[in-house]
Amino acid sequence: MGRNLLEALNVRVEGTGQKYLVLAHGFGTDQSAWQRILPYFTPYYKVILYDLACAGSVNPDFFDFRRYTTLDAYVDDLLDILDALAVTRCAYVGHSVSAMIGILASIRRRDLFTKLILIGASPRFLNDHDYHGGFEEGEIETVFSAMEANYAAWVNGFAPLAVGADVPAVVREFSRTLFNMRPDISLFVCRTVFNSDFRGVLGLVKVPCYVIQTAKDMSVPASVATYMKNHLGGKSTVMMLNTEGHLPHLSAPALLAQSLRRALSQ
Repeated sequence: MGRNLLEALNVRVEGTGQKYLVLAHGFGTDQSAWQRILPYFTPYYKVILYDLACAGSVNPDFFDFRRYTTLDAYVDDLLDILDALAVTRCAYVGHSVSAMIGILASIRRRDLFTKLILIGASPRFLNDHDYHGGFEEGEIETVFSAMEANYAAWVNGFAPLAVGADVPAVVREFSRTLFNMRPDISLFVCRTVFNSDFRGVLGLVKVPCYVIQTAKDMSVPASVATYMKNHLGGKSTVMMLNTEGHLPHLSAPALLAQSLRRALSQ
């Protein structure tokens, strides 16, 4: 399974350092999202890159709708990749949904992870009583309906909002990877992510966590970063980035790289 999985998910190891660093992308992108960040870390780390099974860069035949109904299957993939590469310790950087994948993986295999760096992370996107996730259920259903009705139109509307900052090249790049996804897979994953609730497991995380949050993110309110800091079970630090958008690794790579370096050095 290991070798086949490494090929299926386009696993690459770049860099000349001794320590391992995993860069895991979020929904709507693939490992190319890290291309602006990679040069900052390859001189110092062996950087592991891979594509989530839902990414457009992965053969869609690999995506098993029965298997990927929860994030557990993505956690299995991550742990299988690390085992196949014989990695025994690594630092992990996860963006968006991959932040939660890292959290779940660290609960299962605490020994594997020296620290988790979580970018644009949210344990739950829906509002709930005294919890502000950013979205009402009706708003989410409207998103699903728009994706189903006209995927291209939805991408063209969603990409600029997600990028936030006025960086047309990044909007084009994010649109490209969204369009690479098969629309039925994209909608299925979106439903999985938006209907998830991981608030109850945050206390089980004992690995040190660094929560990186931009000043304005249409997908994740700043209050969610504070919520995570208050509920994670181990040492946790919130690092605010003075930029906008859900994709700082694309729109503000130098700024994000500074924060990543700080987190990795602590």
